Amino acid sequence: MKRVLSRILIISGVMLGCSVISVSHAQGTAAKPDAAKGETLYTNGDAARGIIACASCHGPGGNSTLPINPNLAGQAHEYIARQLHDFKPQGDKPPKRHGPDGAASPMTPMAQPLTDEDIQNIAYYLGQQPLNQETAATASNEDTMQRGQQIWRGGIPDRRVPACAGCHSPNGAGVPGEFPRLSGQFPSYIEAQLKLFRSNDRANEIMHDIADRMSDSDIAAVADYAAGLR
Repeated sequence: MKRVLSRILIISGVMLGCSVISVSHAQGTAAKPDAAKGETLYTNGDAARGIIACASCHGPGGNSTLPINPNLAGQAHEYIARQLHDFKPQGDKPPKRHGPDGAASPMTPMAQPLTDEDIQNIAYYLGQQPLNQETAATASNEDTMQRGQQIWRGGIPDRRVPACAGCHSPNGAGVPGEFPRLSGQFPSYIEAQLKLFRSNDRANEIMHDIADRMSDSDIAAVADYAAGLR
């Protein structure tokens, strides 16, 4: 267990370093993100450039009402920006994020026409929007609540699965710029993402290693528990 945790800490440090370099580079070559421009693109899109309004799927201010489309309100803007980049092909390389069984993600054509500046502006706008607590998802499966709590707080030691709270924080708020907020997110969306990590359709070495050691029932339990955290 100590070796696994050490590996995770080392990889996390490398990832954090890369993120800082990436953000610093972006700040050095571009103006500070513009939340007003981000709001305009998010709400209205830009038909002339083939940009569809994000609000049509993710709801006003990033508060989605459809579980298939995640809540984005209040998510750290660095994290949102990185995910939008991951949906786009990188030169000759395919996107880092795919749908199940390697299918193209519906987000790829949405992100394709966005410039780096567009991405920063949209992400910055969303990072300033509050999560609507009245419509945010909550835990709903009492039968799996205890199992979900055990995994969140203590992991699954015999399968070398670390506690989710170690990276995503005890209350599910995440770590800005690195690990996403999961509290209030739709359980079905969290579950789907864990399975994509497990299959490597969503490329992430740390999360693949973790999800690969989890059963479907473990994933469903912790996804439901995470949604109810506040």
